[in-house]
Amino acid sequence: MKLWGGRFESGPSEVFERFSGSLAFDRRLIDADIRGSQAFARALERVGILTADERARIVQALEQIREEAGEAEFFEGADDEDVHTLVIRKLQEHAGAVAEKIHTGRSRNEQVSLDVRLWLREECDRVRGLLAEGMGALLELAARYPDAVIPGYTHTRRAQAVLWPHYLLAYFEMFARDWERFGEARKRANLLPLGSGALAGSGFPFDREEMARDLGFDGVTANSMDVSGDRDFALDFLYAASVTMLHLSRLAEDWILYSGEEFGWLELGDGVTSGSSLMPQKKNPDSLELIRGKSGRVVGSLTSLLFTMKGLPMTYNRDMQEDKEPLFETADQLSGALEMARVVIESARLDPEKPLAAAEDSWVVATDLAEALARAGMPFHASHRLVGRLVLESVRAGKRPADWTAEELARFAPEFTPEIARLLDPKAGMQSREVRGGTGPRAVAAALEEARARLAQMQR
Repeated sequence: MKLWGGRFESGPSEVFERFSGSLAFDRRLIDADIRGSQAFARALERVGILTADERARIVQALEQIREEAGEAEFFEGADDEDVHTLVIRKLQEHAGAVAEKIHTGRSRNEQVSLDVRLWLREECDRVRGLLAEGMGALLELAARYPDAVIPGYTHTRRAQAVLWPHYLLAYFEMFARDWERFGEARKRANLLPLGSGALAGSGFPFDREEMARDLGFDGVTANSMDVSGDRDFALDFLYAASVTMLHLSRLAEDWILYSGEEFGWLELGDGVTSGSSLMPQKKNPDSLELIRGKSGRVVGSLTSLLFTMKGLPMTYNRDMQEDKEPLFETADQLSGALEMARVVIESARLDPEKPLAAAEDSWVVATDLAEALARAGMPFHASHRLVGRLVLESVRAGKRPADWTAEELARFAPEFTPEIARLLDPKAGMQSREVRGGTGPRAVAAALEEARARLAQMQR
């Protein structure tokens, strides 16, 4: 069936119907479409278009359609233009002629916007739940190795020593920001578009605030033209998803390296790795590589909709139908990646001795020494140069920090007191970094406690 046609002498061509149809992908909006139509039926009763009996028949028929939609054969043979026309056709089959009234005062433009918003706010809630689960897994992994020391990196070079929990808390903070971003995306989507008509507002005196309350929206949209041409709420979701996938991809890249033979810090569980069809010894981090790879698909979806929207004149254009496949693709890839990342985190085992050895074998203590000299009164640039000379001498002689005795260090430069020489141990240097947000043991313990409280609040 069609929701239009009186102005046309003939129907659309078979090619156009194939080209423009969207039921194959927008069918997942059917529950949202039914809920929206039920609420609209109640609104039509309040303005006198439907009687109480007609409204009850329509709402009940829609409920039957909802139940049937869960059956595997529901969509078999359906050749409707989109999910909205399918629901109207099914409504006519169940409720009869009264179904003809359901579209009174409602444009498909606002109906599509409503359906996507209903679906999107639930997707935001689901993603936030998955993020919280992953953040919880990070905190559990931190608790298993509270005192482990690893090198922190800049430019992929060993830079300064940090605690393993401090490193994991960095990703906790990334995911916490993602959690907030999806809350903002949900907030922007959670405004009722019904009552906007095609672009000029409805010709019927609907109580839009009452409809918003009926469907659990925070409020109503402010401008009918804006609603007709708006997909910002979809872009907000795609942007939040892209940043989340970026964070997951960075974690994946780290752990692909850290679990390889050259690092050997991490052991990934058998359940998240794969073997080689040729090389019997291989244990490949395929789960992490797939997370890294799928991030490109999500960023591509954001780019796709940005380019779709960038040149559209006000208000609605059929181009906007192209919002759904990027949205659905992103939601599927994001939720899958978050679930996979949680399982990887839960499976990971750290070998604390190996990253500690990497820290001790390198000059990650150099900054600790330079800052200690500065605290003792030496200008920092001078202390920086002095420690740089020490590092150069050590590299030439093949000496690690632990190879220096306090006496040798004092002979190199009398400014290196026995107290400063103690900082040749990376564990000692970290104790000077107790500023909030730093890697000092007390600071990290406090950050972990705060993170647990924040996570509990998120889960509530």
